Amino acid sequence: MKKNRYLLCLLLCGFMLYFAVPRLSVRAEGAEGVFAIVWLAFALMVIAGNLTALLYTPKRQVQGREPQGLKRKSRSF
Repeated sequence: MKKNRYLLCLLLCGFMLYFAVPRLSVRAEGAEGVFAIVWLAFALMVIAGNLTALLYTPKRQVQGREPQGLKRKSRSF
């Protein structure tokens, strides 16, 4: 279920970048240029974080019964 959320966040970030990048002027002077650089840096951090979470989440283990031959009994003395 979490993987769907990470994928949705990646798609939304990509959608926002698709519309924002042509309108941002990185070479502008003053506050406009700083805002564009900071906005793009934050967008890249969001993409990196979601990709990391998507790729490195541990796989869910199937909970079920073990085969009869491999079952170990624990002994307490």
